[in-house]
Amino acid sequence: MHVYITPQRQILDPKDMPRWQKSPAYKEVSGFVEQLSMSVEGKRVSSGYEVSPNAQAVCQLLDKAGQWIEKHPPDTTSSSRFGNKSFRSWAAELEQQAPLLMADMLSEEHHDAIIELTPYLTQAFGNATRIDYGSGHELSFVMWLLCLCKLGFFDPSDSVAMVLSVFRKYIVLCQRLQHTYNLEPAGSHGVWGLDDYQFLTFYFGSAQLIGSGTVPAASADMQTVSEMADDYLYLQGIQFIAEMKNGPFFEHSRQLYDISGVAKWEKVNQGLGKMYRVEVLGKFPVVQHLVFGSMLTM
Repeated sequence: MHVYITPQRQILDPKDMPRWQKSPAYKEVSGFVEQLSMSVEGKRVSSGYEVSPNAQAVCQLLDKAGQWIEKHPPDTTSSSRFGNKSFRSWAAELEQQAPLLMADMLSEEHHDAIIELTPYLTQAFGNATRIDYGSGHELSFVMWLLCLCKLGFFDPSDSVAMVLSVFRKYIVLCQRLQHTYNLEPAGSHGVWGLDDYQFLTFYFGSAQLIGSGTVPAASADMQTVSEMADDYLYLQGIQFIAEMKNGPFFEHSRQLYDISGVAKWEKVNQGLGKMYRVEVLGKFPVVQHLVFGSMLTM
């Protein structure tokens, strides 16, 4: 019988990076992200794909978490530009409810795994102490999905729904949290970063746009973006940035603007896949908070 354990941090020092990059977990996570990207090539959010009962169950869990925002409205007495303290109440509710929500979602034979699954989910929406959010939190959500795959909760036929239903719903919830509680961008690259918060939105979203008849240059045209944002994660990500930031796109999102000059989405997708391995999986400040147990091992 498999023994599940509470996952612990194991990347405690930059010297641990080579061990992480040679680990089974690294191989599985980077392969999983690539496989998810490939699964949505040329697929719109509105195109026909199966959403299994299990994928629907995860979407319902995310809907419930979204309902708590009303329960914990932002503290209007807070004057700081970033970091509304009410986020801590929302995060405490997640901490408390996550094991119960997963118990509802999983069959009884997998209830032992909840101890191991919980930290990946509770760390996927931001840090309650620092009131920030970044690509490491997004990665934690993907690791949670990967653990659910390893349990057999999802199977390979769920890949498209995992991106276009589940991950998309997760991103929309994260955007609501970022907007409502003014979450600080964790380790923001500032104007040269891909985005203050997300990365995989653009990696998966660029795969969707392959063969779409829309060229990368269209991603810098705000009218096209608003017309097509509901169908493409990449354009929805840009739309959110445009709503949150002032000034011209080429000023506040230099790297995304530069990508709009690339000729083909295939090239954008390849470039973002490489960049993800270097800038997210390969950066100590991002991966130092990851945890490892019996399902994802160092």
